[in-house]
Amino acid sequence: MRVYLASDHAGFELKNHLVKKLAERGHDTIDVGPATYDPADDYPPFCIHAARRVVADPGSRGVLIGGSGNGEQIAANKVPGARAALVWNAHVARLARRHNNAQLAAIGARLHALTEAELIVNTFLTTQFDGGRHQRRLTQLTHYETAGVLPPLRAD
Repeated sequence: MRVYLASDHAGFELKNHLVKKLAERGHDTIDVGPATYDPADDYPPFCIHAARRVVADPGSRGVLIGGSGNGEQIAANKVPGARAALVWNAHVARLARRHNNAQLAAIGARLHALTEAELIVNTFLTTQFDGGRHQRRLTQLTHYETAGVLPPLRAD
């Protein structure tokens, strides 16, 4: 699987570690950047570029790494068609794939040991989307994103 990875300064070391580990597992890893450590690097350019590439490359996934992962997720979700999830453990990573068909995982480098981060990312990359009722929900979101039409509220 092709995996696009991006970070800011806080996630730089973990990004480089994951690029290597995922390549060892047979993934086609693409490092979107940054290429060198700079404490002034901001996450939006790298995460937006990674999300655009994932959306344009069906079947690929993205991993975004920052201090907490929050800003990285927000930035990626500004890209039309992108579904990024903040993943803080393997269970949440699995649900992000199974129920939300998330294409990008955002993770906080300051919150996880290397082995834990690897487990979270591997779970995200190996979990399949369940479809079914979850697809209906994604269709509603896509329709809102592309047409600006609110899904109807269900009145009980």
